[in-house]
Amino acid sequence: MAALATAYWALRQVSSSSVALEVRGAPARAAKARLPDRLVLSPATFDDLPGWNEDRFAAALAAFAASCKARTRGEVGNPLDSQLAASPNALAGACERAGSALGADDGAQRQLFTELFAPFQILNEDEREGLFTGYYEPELAGSRRKKAPYVHPLYLAPRDQQVIDLGDFKSDLAGRKITGMVRGGRFRPYWDRAEIAGGALRGRHLEMLWVSDPVALFFLQIQGSGRVVLPTGELVRVGYAGQNGHDYTAIGKTLIERGELESDKVSMQSIRAWLEAHAAEADEVMARNRSYVFFRVRPGAPVGSSGVELTPGRSLAIDPSFLPYGLPLWLDTTYPAASDDAATVAEEAKPLRRLVIGQDRGGAIRGPVRGDLFWGAGEEAEAIAGRMKQRGRLWLLWPKAALPPRI
Repeated sequence: MAALATAYWALRQVSSSSVALEVRGAPARAAKARLPDRLVLSPATFDDLPGWNEDRFAAALAAFAASCKARTRGEVGNPLDSQLAASPNALAGACERAGSALGADDGAQRQLFTELFAPFQILNEDEREGLFTGYYEPELAGSRRKKAPYVHPLYLAPRDQQVIDLGDFKSDLAGRKITGMVRGGRFRPYWDRAEIAGGALRGRHLEMLWVSDPVALFFLQIQGSGRVVLPTGELVRVGYAGQNGHDYTAIGKTLIERGELESDKVSMQSIRAWLEAHAAEADEVMARNRSYVFFRVRPGAPVGSSGVELTPGRSLAIDPSFLPYGLPLWLDTTYPAASDDAATVAEEAKPLRRLVIGQDRGGAIRGPVRGDLFWGAGEEAEAIAGRMKQRGRLWLLWPKAALPPRI
């Protein structure tokens, strides 16, 4: 989700390594897969946070300061948000201190977080570990006009889509929404990926750009944001403008079930390689993911669903039904290996421990101990994000000036 526009229903209705979401990490919850997720916060100390004294805090502090400005909107999306809204001065004080410490050294910035926040380990019921993936900003070759090889459209959001808040009809469904359209006098699901690829939107002048690579377009939709390079060299940044309302399906799981890929070797890179090598079957496999993302031109750097510009390596997509946007989080996981080889994976598991800020969301990012880390743009970002599907732990840093969090 993992995806990056201000309107982001989420950084993407998906996440880059969520293409393999059910592959690695899932067995840990297999026996409890049908139980609902439940946030549990366990009081901790900063000594409990692996690597706390080794991180460099400047980028995370700047990201936190940016989120402080966004929180002035007063969004409330979960019980912790409600508690923060009830103690606005508690976070405001921390934000003011953070802004004044942007030029300080690592030691002073670390001390600032230690003074202002209290850590709580995040659990899903009684489970301390969850899955952490990565996403990035891809780059595609494209054109403003349809002309070979640029024949695959990036669509603007269609106007006949309607979003219904089920809470308007039944109070216990508050916050749950469905997307569809009126067809034949009835509210029906919107066109799915196969129907759109088959021409359901053709002739409606929704084609924003045309690109040359249908597989790259598929992964652009997974990321939710990217850059299209035109033949003139002009760079057009595009971002999430909407989604067709269908649930995201990880095609990594589809390829495993078909016996095309081994579960321990699934990554964005291996999935892309399979799709490119099996052009005749690629459309059918990609259509298994009925979710389809629409785009708009966006003028600047990627922006998460919290309305904040994303910081590479420090912005984390979270599930906002459990965790508030904008609060610091301590992440303890590992870097992905440089290849899908199992031996390499075991040998190269290097710690990835750092302060991150919850600034985005994704359709595949569900549950309290679940995150998708933004890595930026470029080949290195793509390599890391595409292979990242690591087990890890997460701590919430709660403002000390607020009342202790209640769940």
